[in-house]
Amino acid sequence: MIASQNSDSLSPEEYLQLEEKSSVKHEYRLGDAYAMAGASNIHVLIAGNLYVLLRNNLRGRGCLPYISDTKIKIESINTYYYPDIAITCDPRDREFKNFLRYPCLIVEVLSETTEAFDRGDKFADYRTLESLREYVLISQNRIHIDCFRRNDSGQWVLYSYGEGDTIHLASIDFLCAIASLYEDVDFSPAS
Repeated sequence: MIASQNSDSLSPEEYLQLEEKSSVKHEYRLGDAYAMAGASNIHVLIAGNLYVLLRNNLRGRGCLPYISDTKIKIESINTYYYPDIAITCDPRDREFKNFLRYPCLIVEVLSETTEAFDRGDKFADYRTLESLREYVLISQNRIHIDCFRRNDSGQWVLYSYGEGDTIHLASIDFLCAIASLYEDVDFSPAS
């Protein structure tokens, strides 16, 4: 997430106005805007593969998947993030033009520079969203996925998936082979 930080504290309204005109995406947390770095080709392939699978699966079911240019607004802490994929099944989200407030599922493809934040503070922030049922972290270094699922008592339970597994996203009743997410991904070192 963090590529550079602005020195002046911004209100959420100022952030949204500046973000609408900016050629670079920024996430917003606790009054600070952070420029986002570009993604690797592997990152883009994985996110794209999953988005296509989800979009096809969700057609006609009242749920919509959004890819990396849609912000999540966490109103309780005045924070905006750009997840790699977010899904909402809540009709209230159709009222918003530039963000979602009620996602049921959020996906982040991990990178070396964002993994600690995605697993730590960002996940803590996302957990404040009452609508969120699952938080999915996808490795781009190996075939591995961690899915954190909120159970009926509000506890977050980890489900890990590896090579040969079938992934289950309970919040949207979605099943797919993990190999489908990693289709065309080559883990050999670049030359």
